[in-house]
Amino acid sequence: MAPTPPRTFTISELAKEFDITTRTIRFYEDMGLLKPERRGQARIFTAGDRTTIKLILRGKRLGFSLLESKEMIELYDPNEGNVTQLETLLAKLAEKRAILAQQLEDIRVMQLELDDVERRCRDALTTARPARASKRSAKTKTNSSRTSGKKR
Repeated sequence: MAPTPPRTFTISELAKEFDITTRTIRFYEDMGLLKPERRGQARIFTAGDRTTIKLILRGKRLGFSLLESKEMIELYDPNEGNVTQLETLLAKLAEKRAILAQQLEDIRVMQLELDDVERRCRDALTTARPARASKRSAKTKTNSSRTSGKKR
């Protein structure tokens, strides 16, 4: 019995599976991340290419740039247990966590500032409304006394 050939994929199949455009896949190819086999005009992608797309998209969800994902993918070396790749990934994850922690702190500070400005606005309105109401009341009394004294 002849061995089954490894599974291959067309660009359209991969685009549909990962909900990305064929243009995106061609861009990844232009960046050197994918190296499909060519059969005439057709691109034939391997299971490895499919895995690379999956890793690129996972990296994107984690906030990695395409260049960062490329760097980590290129470090893949199963013969060495992927030690360098895994250490690089851990360092990048620590960087992302530090950035997120700073962004969370910045958001917390901004929320406090918004709360302060809102409180000041509400306090100013509380003071301004009665003053405005008493001015209107005085104005209305002045107008009514003027009209009541007029002859018709």
